[in-house]
Amino acid sequence: MPDRRAFLGSLALPAAALALPRVELAPFSGVLAEIEGYDAPPDQAATDEDFWAVVARAFTVDRSVINLNNGGVSPSPALVQDAVKRHLDFSNSCPPPVSLWRILEPQKEGVRDRLARHWGVSPDEVAITRNSSESLQICQLGLDLKRGDEILCCTQDYPRMITTFKQRERREGVVLRQIQLPIPSEDPDDIVRRYAHAITPATRLMLMSHVINITGQVLPVRPVVAMARQRGVPVIVDGAHALAQIAFKLADLDCDYYGVSLHKWLFAPHGTGLLYVRKDKIPGLWPMQAADEKAAGDIRKFEEIGTHPAAPFLAIGEALTFHQAIGDARKEARLRHMRDTWAMRLLAHRSGRVRLHTSLDPRFSCAIGTVQIDGIESDKLGDWLWSTRRILTTPIKHPEFEGLRVTASVYTTLEELDRFCSAVEHAIEKGLG
Repeated sequence: MPDRRAFLGSLALPAAALALPRVELAPFSGVLAEIEGYDAPPDQAATDEDFWAVVARAFTVDRSVINLNNGGVSPSPALVQDAVKRHLDFSNSCPPPVSLWRILEPQKEGVRDRLARHWGVSPDEVAITRNSSESLQICQLGLDLKRGDEILCCTQDYPRMITTFKQRERREGVVLRQIQLPIPSEDPDDIVRRYAHAITPATRLMLMSHVINITGQVLPVRPVVAMARQRGVPVIVDGAHALAQIAFKLADLDCDYYGVSLHKWLFAPHGTGLLYVRKDKIPGLWPMQAADEKAAGDIRKFEEIGTHPAAPFLAIGEALTFHQAIGDARKEARLRHMRDTWAMRLLAHRSGRVRLHTSLDPRFSCAIGTVQIDGIESDKLGDWLWSTRRILTTPIKHPEFEGLRVTASVYTTLEELDRFCSAVEHAIEKGLG
């Protein structure tokens, strides 16, 4: 029996039904043109407030609140929102089995190709997913292990990824081992040594973060992957906070598995992600949802999730266009400048009660900074900032430290950072009353 896609493919349809959705000129296209025409080098661009004011106009954010949790999930610029709406409207305007499966789904190949080209890998190694958790769990659950095999990760890795391994531990009898890393660390060789020392003859799999989500620490992915490969241990890299925050190419990391959320620093639609799997590793990795045996070596087997909207995936293209207009290096420089702006001001406070759990060395951090105020519980400070000032931050309570994670973005203004710093200084000097 033919499947539904084959059946639909056999139907003769009017030309109008097969037409692509009409693209109308978005009202923010003029803003995009201004951004695309900018060519200042990163160090100069980082402090060019006129340019970033133009970038900020591309967003539709509510300025009655200050969002300093862009690391959780970011708003998308207007042209990305418009693209999602356009594709959703089209999906419902003609028969969805036609609009979704015959017209929109094939367009995803163009998005795949653009993502792969920008980050320096082959389109046949890039799957479009819904978030980094899905991307990473495909790898965490898709590699065969047996009872007694050991998995290695760090105590600061993302909690959901640790939970995934702990479930395998309960279900399959594998063993999870975790190492501690300095907070912060400015010695890449020490990081490599710590992972290397923890590998045993039973180690079969490793997970590491490219950028640690709770501190912003950038880890030395390439040397850790090379060290582990020499010992026959595959490494899954959590890139949720690295891709589109710091400038790099996936090819430069020389890793086998890399998972990303695109709705963080790429500003893509909510519920979009990317999974990179090196070509020769695809056949040995099981998908989360079953795929036909003939698809064993096809990266698209990881996209078998049943019926789903095509709109968010296709609008990744507009997000990439916006990212490319700003420029990888200019964006990284601006994000780091914004982090340094608030961090250095608070560190200079005369009370001496401010501690930063993030290195200010540009080799080891970028947009993310985690700050602790001695004498004030971080969760209470975060609640107070939101309830009294409408400033959104991320309180971190970790067994090894606590603090307030602050993640500004390209649309954040210096005035908003000034209000944040003033509020924290008020809390230091007068308390949370």
